[in-house]
Amino acid sequence: MSEQVRVLKQYFGYDSFREGQEELVESILAGQDTFGIMPTGAGKSICFQVPALIMKGITLVVSPLISLMKDQVEGLNQAGVHAAYLNSSLTAGQYWKALGYAKEGRYKIIYVAPERLVTEAFLDFAMQADISMLVVDEAHCVSQWGQDFRPSYLKIVEFIEKLPVRPVISSFTATATKEVRDDIIDILLLQNPKVVATGFDRPNLYFAVQSPKDKYASMKNFLELHPKQSGIVYCLTRKYVEEVYERLKEDGFSVTKYHAGLSDGERKNNQEDFIYSRAEIMVATNAFGMGIDKSDVRFVVHYNMPKNMESYYQEAGRAGRDGEAAECVLLYAGQDVVTNQFFIDNNKDNQELDEISRRLVMERDRERLRKMTFYCFTNECLRDYILRYFGEYGSNYCGNCCNCLTQFENVDVTETARAVIGCVESSGQKFGTNLIIDTIHGANTAKIRNYRMDSNPYYAEAARVPLYRLRQVMNHLQLYGYLRVTDDQYAIVKLAEKSGAVLGGEEKVMMKLAKEQEHPAKVKGSGTEKAKRARKGAAAGFSKEEFSEREEQLFERLRALRTEIAREENVPPYIVFSDKTLVHMCVIKPETKEDMLTVSGVGEFKYEKYGERFLRCVRER
Repeated sequence: MSEQVRVLKQYFGYDSFREGQEELVESILAGQDTFGIMPTGAGKSICFQVPALIMKGITLVVSPLISLMKDQVEGLNQAGVHAAYLNSSLTAGQYWKALGYAKEGRYKIIYVAPERLVTEAFLDFAMQADISMLVVDEAHCVSQWGQDFRPSYLKIVEFIEKLPVRPVISSFTATATKEVRDDIIDILLLQNPKVVATGFDRPNLYFAVQSPKDKYASMKNFLELHPKQSGIVYCLTRKYVEEVYERLKEDGFSVTKYHAGLSDGERKNNQEDFIYSRAEIMVATNAFGMGIDKSDVRFVVHYNMPKNMESYYQEAGRAGRDGEAAECVLLYAGQDVVTNQFFIDNNKDNQELDEISRRLVMERDRERLRKMTFYCFTNECLRDYILRYFGEYGSNYCGNCCNCLTQFENVDVTETARAVIGCVESSGQKFGTNLIIDTIHGANTAKIRNYRMDSNPYYAEAARVPLYRLRQVMNHLQLYGYLRVTDDQYAIVKLAEKSGAVLGGEEKVMMKLAKEQEHPAKVKGSGTEKAKRARKGAAAGFSKEEFSEREEQLFERLRALRTEIAREENVPPYIVFSDKTLVHMCVIKPETKEDMLTVSGVGEFKYEKYGERFLRCVRER
């Protein structure tokens, strides 16, 4: 058994590495700069924690959020690893005490906020310490083209340059396009780095998009189908968070909330209520979630469409981190686009940039928003759309999204498409989507009359086509390059390279349309039962989906014991053992220490702490 596998088993309870992990671990141990791109839940932390425990000196982990540091350090301490964090959540006394212990060499792994790196006190410690490795977690934060750019991350390079000896630099991210990956390597000055990208796919996640007339009713129906399950509901604004939270509370759901408008104490308490499973549902803005390693989140509902695919996939990826089946549902409405556009136009973070860079970032943010909007309208495989965005190409069929589980037919929409394109051309390419659609539909509004669009040759050309279908066709034409929309705030529709072929009758326009629905608002539920059947075997190794009644009862007893231990030790239940570990116990039903040590997630240290209690619980079945 290699040293790295021994450490993996002893501290983390796993017999073997997952895809990409061993390659990254070996690269770091060989002293090479390393860059790992792995989806949320793929086990990025293992890639630097295992080598950190083998290397002689200290490992510093630069992390962007307090919650992320706290969660990781808590997990390491539970696994028998001495670790600490240094950030603004500590009092002055606690900070100096932790820094004193660090100087004494008590910690193998220290998490630190980027702002702390270049402070006099921390530099004084770092200049004398034996730092073997510096880890940049959430590395996309270093790039101004990344979705969560943080200027404080630029202090990392400044810090490295001050060190007497350059340590191994490793960086990790879950969501980064090729452009952002290249930017990370350049900014961090990585030296001939080993780059490992394991792929962005999360097979255990089911994806769905709905456009319901009543968002709350649709979401409530979904939640009622998932009783006693842990989940997150993301909202675009504080106002939506408060409204959804109050209604769910009135309807008897176990719910809490999180947004930047709450006091620090309230946010902290609410976050802990969710993490410690005292509240089942968290309603939050995107301020919540980065670094929250709660492994048993069974669903993520987006009450509003996020601003880009990176944010969506990162937030949706907080479901099913244990590898068990989970659902990601996005509830779309046209107002979501307007709200996100407002955020882009009024982004205060961009004000720190020079004028040219600020305009470039805004243009790219608008383009990202457009691609996020197309995700909500595509009839292609949703998983394939996400993967293609990040540069991966598959079969366009996953069998585990609402589109793949819906029957479609190819429909000729050339006549409608010609009316749309013709109207854009004949009106001088001066107007936005809504006015073009209203014109060909034959609307009689003040705006139509003011711009004299009622005399346009294509006025009322598609009067018999429903408005929702006209919007579908308009989106399809933009998605596939027949039309384009400008990046300015007015979003003007322009002709594109393929426009002429349609107008000239040289090309037909075909669209995939669902057979079983006439209006997107009639999409039913999240396809829960169909999705379950499609997901069987999607999660690696074993699944709770196929439990017998006795195994289900055993799982509930094990879960109750886990909750009891978590309360005794004042830690989140998943820190004791993940749902996946409990499921594995139900499958193999261990009777001895040797049996228990074969369970995924049970290492020597955790067996000594909890093993006998869980063995007794299994024997009582």
